Amino acid sequence: MKNRITIYHFVLIAAICTALSCSIGKHLPPGTQLYKGAKYEIVKEEGNKTKTKSIKKQLKAITSPVPNKTLFGWPYRVAFWYAVGEPKKQKGFKYWLRNKIGEPPVLSTQLNVAANSANFQAYLENKGYFKTGVGGDTTIKGYKVTANYKVDLGMPYNVNAFQWVMDSTSSIGKDIATLSPKDNYIKKGEQYDFDNIKAERSRTDLHLKSKGYYYFSPDHIKAWVDSSIGNHQVNIYFRLKDEIPVAAVNPQTIRSITLFPNYTLVSPPPDTSKVGLKMYDSIYIRDTVNKIKPSALVRSVTYRPGSLYSMRRQNRTLNRFINMGVFKFVKNRYIGDPDSLNPHYLDVYYYLTPLKKKSIQAEIGTFSKSNSFTGAQASVTWRNRNLFKGAEQLYIRTYGSFESSSNDSLRANNNFSLGAELSLMFPRFVTPFKINESHYFPPKTKFTLGYEWFRRQGLYTKNFFRFQYDLTWKEKVNKEHTFSPVSITYNTTSAFSPEYQALVNQVPILAQSNLPEIIMGSFYNYTFNSVNAKAKNIFYFKGNLDVAGNAVGLFNKAGAPYTKTLLNAYYSQYAKVDVDFRYNRRIDENTYWASRVIIGLGFPYGNSSYLPFSRQFIIGGASSIRGFQPRQLGPGRVRANELQQLYLPQVGGDYKLELNTELRFPLISKLRGALFADAGNIWTRDTVLYGKDAQFTKNFMKDIAISAGVGFRLDLSILLIRLDIAAPLREPYLPRGEEWSIKNFNLFNRDWRREKLVYNIAIGYPF
Repeated sequence: MKNRITIYHFVLIAAICTALSCSIGKHLPPGTQLYKGAKYEIVKEEGNKTKTKSIKKQLKAITSPVPNKTLFGWPYRVAFWYAVGEPKKQKGFKYWLRNKIGEPPVLSTQLNVAANSANFQAYLENKGYFKTGVGGDTTIKGYKVTANYKVDLGMPYNVNAFQWVMDSTSSIGKDIATLSPKDNYIKKGEQYDFDNIKAERSRTDLHLKSKGYYYFSPDHIKAWVDSSIGNHQVNIYFRLKDEIPVAAVNPQTIRSITLFPNYTLVSPPPDTSKVGLKMYDSIYIRDTVNKIKPSALVRSVTYRPGSLYSMRRQNRTLNRFINMGVFKFVKNRYIGDPDSLNPHYLDVYYYLTPLKKKSIQAEIGTFSKSNSFTGAQASVTWRNRNLFKGAEQLYIRTYGSFESSSNDSLRANNNFSLGAELSLMFPRFVTPFKINESHYFPPKTKFTLGYEWFRRQGLYTKNFFRFQYDLTWKEKVNKEHTFSPVSITYNTTSAFSPEYQALVNQVPILAQSNLPEIIMGSFYNYTFNSVNAKAKNIFYFKGNLDVAGNAVGLFNKAGAPYTKTLLNAYYSQYAKVDVDFRYNRRIDENTYWASRVIIGLGFPYGNSSYLPFSRQFIIGGASSIRGFQPRQLGPGRVRANELQQLYLPQVGGDYKLELNTELRFPLISKLRGALFADAGNIWTRDTVLYGKDAQFTKNFMKDIAISAGVGFRLDLSILLIRLDIAAPLREPYLPRGEEWSIKNFNLFNRDWRREKLVYNIAIGYPF
């Protein structure tokens, strides 16, 4: 009976699909067919080792038109297009339904086999298959048409030699000779590719633009290919065209630089007039309102009159002006030498439109923390973009928040906070000694002073005071450094509830965790990421080094942990380093394999037996090991008990190892999917907080937790909403030999799902 029903349903579905397919044919305009796609027959000469599959893939990418999407050969979206019908208006639900789920048919009238054949032949010849022929025809079956292409693929030609032919004694000849041979796009022994010729011309142009040749263009380069040398090889030659303008072969010198820091389109000043101009550091400035100091303006100009024109310095200067944070629009203009017979000079003008000096901004939002708390926050920020007329930016921010946890052990502990922060940022290095710099981005120096009142309901109140001095600079667009010579955090705990005070008196570790604390140290951060987000291989690296208590320890050495104080608080001593490495492999246009490795090492010493709670490594949650909630995993083989989860400021460790990998792929429209696996744990250096089972040992791999799951992501372009569903596969806190909980995997059991499945809702990708 079961088989009959199955066969019946199969026959019914097939009949419906057939009926809908027939209906598609009836709806097509008379004399047309639905374009099904293309077939490619590749015929190779004997000895041609080119992979046929690769050629077909390349031709498919440039074949026009693109056929309709199908499901087992059935154009379901076209069927839906006709089933919905023509809407009366170009808006509304019916219009949306037809155009979002359905799609119009790709008709035979859109197919041009001859044009595609010619395009294929030109493309293959540009890839080095010179003696190639392409022909094509069509096949009609029912209401569908298929394009058939036959390619007689010639042998690929390789580069034998690449050479410039020109006067090596001329100025431009000498500069072209300084091109680095190792960076050539045209390499001996590689297959001929016309794209490499275009790339080499562009490389030469950029090189000459950095040598002063403002008027030079890639079109001034002539390339020719000699394929007569035999053995399927070619020689490639470059030379300058005979009709190249005189200005293009002469390097241009910057004669003058003029800045307009209050430029407006309403009444632009005449840039050729010298009226109202003042000179500072050899640069003219026309500033009638004196809003910005001349020294702050000229600092962003990375060259001076008398230097050769350079596109790199030009772009660097524009970028530095933009990143000063006080200008809304920035543009420049070059005016050439009036001597048309022998032009050698350029005058440069920068037009800078300022932003509004003062602004106020209010924000209301929700958040989710890695320590299992979620909540809402409101803040108001007042900003002054030019405090001392040197593009200094002053921020005064006040905020308040409320947070609670869905974690059973934390459910009764809501948190409240109020705070204020004052930040002053300079678009330059502010140091006791002078630092010469001319990076692509202006460096930033930031001083931050903050205070926060934090109330943990039913437990205690904490007061945080913070001061930080940061230097940030970008070595390149994808390499950023942050160094904080001074970072001070001071916190005290007070207003204990009677119940909590009684518990503190009974549990020594709680008393220790509530001691007044001062963290006085320095940190350094380095971040690197791949420039091209669409590249096949995408890398990201972030490294942090954090040290505290060294200077204090020199003058106030501790013989045992928590015995020495500074300003009536116990100072922390530790060294901490952590790295976050990510690698994304692009499989196709919308499919990625993303992986991450995090390694963290903390070394408390002297006056500390463990890292301060605010500096500890934590694990678990929506952006970590997703099969475990925060505070539910580690350290080591320990699972923090209810008292530790509830009363300790953080369930963390001094060491961390985490590995994540996930496959990201498209599903329907803006909905994307993921399959992922996570592994890792945290450990302590001492036994003070969690005992011996939490310590890092040589057998640390036996303490690794593992989870896996599926994810769904709604990509709204400006916002990505993520749902990850995960389950633990290995739980290290279980008895030895029973850690692999995957043995009890039972997705169809309600009790198992309630106990094991973890749902993570978050904004953005986990890594």
